[in-house]
Amino acid sequence: MEKDHGRFERREYYLSSEISWLEEAKGWKDLRSIGMVRATREIGSNQQTEIRYFISSLSPNAKQFAHAVRSHWGVENSLHWVMDIAFREDESRIRKDHSPANFAVLRHIALNLIKQEKSCKRSVKGRRLKAGWDEGYLERVVFGPSPQPAPPPG
Repeated sequence: MEKDHGRFERREYYLSSEISWLEEAKGWKDLRSIGMVRATREIGSNQQTEIRYFISSLSPNAKQFAHAVRSHWGVENSLHWVMDIAFREDESRIRKDHSPANFAVLRHIALNLIKQEKSCKRSVKGRRLKAGWDEGYLERVVFGPSPQPAPPPG
């Protein structure tokens, strides 16, 4: 049981290597186990239970499975934080049709390009802003560094 941000959360992990019954198992390379997490969250007098299922290449070790699941959400939460701080994603007013998903893809592409550009020692948010102010820097972000001119022949 964990207590964080005024809520209690209990997670139960179930893992099995008995997957012979799963017809689709042949389609997943190195599939060794399937798992389930039952997370029960209590906030005040309200209680919610969520069940998530996983396929895994891990051997059936519950501690390792629990660590992998928690690590996955840590990465997800970290990415969400960067997207919200650098791109103000939570404040987006884009709502119509497929636009939210399309713009999320564009923001992820922009994030990956900004992270690859190493000449500027600013934060991701700072580099994004610099790309908006400086066309030369924007070109380096989008196209990479300019190639050095070849020496004259001879």
